Amino acid sequence: MSCVLLCRCLLFPTGPSVRGAEFTHLPDNFTVLEGESVTLRCRIDEEVTHKAWLNRSNILFTGTDKWSLDKRVTLANSNSSDFSIHIDKVQVTDEGPYTCTFQANNEPRIAHVYLIVHVPAKIVNISKNVSVNEGENVNLYCLAVGRPEPTVIWKHQKYGLVSEGEFLDITEIKRQQAEDYECVTINGVAPPDQRKVKVTVNYPPMITETKNTPAHLGKTAILRCEAMAVPPASFEWYRDDHRPVENDNTLRIKNEKTRSLLLFTNVTEKHFGNYTCFASNRLGASNASMLLFRPGAIQGRGSGLHAGLSVSVCVWVSLSAFLLPKV
Repeated sequence: MSCVLLCRCLLFPTGPSVRGAEFTHLPDNFTVLEGESVTLRCRIDEEVTHKAWLNRSNILFTGTDKWSLDKRVTLANSNSSDFSIHIDKVQVTDEGPYTCTFQANNEPRIAHVYLIVHVPAKIVNISKNVSVNEGENVNLYCLAVGRPEPTVIWKHQKYGLVSEGEFLDITEIKRQQAEDYECVTINGVAPPDQRKVKVTVNYPPMITETKNTPAHLGKTAILRCEAMAVPPASFEWYRDDHRPVENDNTLRIKNEKTRSLLLFTNVTEKHFGNYTCFASNRLGASNASMLLFRPGAIQGRGSGLHAGLSVSVCVWVSLSAFLLPKV
C-alpha cells in the first residue's frame, strides 16, 4: 500500500474563486490570488492510524479535531482516501509551507506543499496634480504594492514612456512637457493599475498672430491678436496715441480664451491708424502693434509701424523732388 501523491495543481468545480492542490513527498509550490479560496488535498489509499495537517509548526487538524482558531480554515474531507483542508478568502499571512502527515503500518508518511499568495499590483499613493512655472523642477511619485514586487513606469500622453521607477524627476520643465503623466504598475498577476497626475506649466503670454488689415469706409473689419499663455492672458487694446480702446456703437472688443478681436462694424476715417494689443498674466506681458489702413494707402512692413511713417515718407519724397534738378 502506498500514498497516492500527485504534483499537479488543479481547478476544482466548487466555484470560480476556489482552487485546489494535490502534492507529493517533495515540496511543491501552489499559487493563489489574495481573496480566493483554496483546497489542499492529501490523497490516501492505505489504512491510517493517525493523521494531521500543519502550517509551519502550527497544528491545524489532528484527524477531525480542529486545533486552529482561524474560522477560515476548515476540514474539507476526512476519510480513508482523502484528507483535505479548505482555506477561505486567502490572506498574505496564509503563505508558507503546509504539511499533511499520517501514520500507516506504523510508518510515518509526509507530504508537503508551499502556498504562494499573489497580490495584484495596486497604486497606494501618488502625487497630487501640480502647477509650476516654466523652468522649475518637478518631482512626482507613485507608490505601489503587490506580490510579486510590481514594476512602475511613467508615461506621457504625447511622448509615451518617459521613466521607469516610482519617482519621476523633471528638470527645468518646458511648456511642451505639460499635460497628464500616467503612472502604470503591473506584476503580471492582474491587469495593470494606472492613475494620472496633471502637470500644469505656467508661462507668460507670447503673441503669435498679428496682421495689418485693409478696410473700406462703411464696411466691417477685424483686427486679431492671438496669445498663448498659462494662466490665460488678459487683453487690452490701445490706439497710436496710447488711448485705451473702448467699446462704442461702431467698435467692439471681443475677448476669447486665447485671442482678442477688435470688431469694426462701420469703418470711418477716425478708425484708421495703429492699434496695439497688450496681453498679460501674473507672469508677464507681451504686446504687438498692427495697422488698420485704407486700401491703396502706404502700408508699413512691420507690425509695429504706425501712421506717422506716412508723413515721413511724404517729406522724403518732397525733398527728393526739390533736389534732383540741381544734380
